[in-house]
Amino acid sequence: MARLYVLLFLVQIVLAVCALISCLSAEEGQIRALPRIAWVLIILFFPLVGSIAWFVAGREPGPGARKAWPTGNRPAERHRPVAPDDDPEFLRSVQERSQQQDQELFRRWEEDLRRREDDLRHRDGEPPREGDRPEV
Repeated sequence: MARLYVLLFLVQIVLAVCALISCLSAEEGQIRALPRIAWVLIILFFPLVGSIAWFVAGREPGPGARKAWPTGNRPAERHRPVAPDDDPEFLRSVQERSQQQDQELFRRWEEDLRRREDDLRHRDGEPPREGDRPEV
């Protein structure tokens, strides 16, 4: 029986700590009914009841909270990506930007290589030859 009381006491402490962290990290717009300091005091002085009250009535439900069951007569909502790497448009723009940067870098390398070849030919007294260069 003593083990059960210890287990319940630990559950109560964990619940109170979670409620306290949730209360202290909540934005001002997410706190309902009472000011933050009142919720903190309620959680500290009445850990079990205060914690349950905080999770039930003290905070606004987040975007991931459960909503009512969808009905069949509502139009289907467009699925929005959660993260940028899930968004195909974002991934396409990143790929296009990368390709443009690669092409620009390649163009600059070719120009630098041509300039160096022309400098070497000019230094050796040999005139630069345009016909030997491949076209891009």
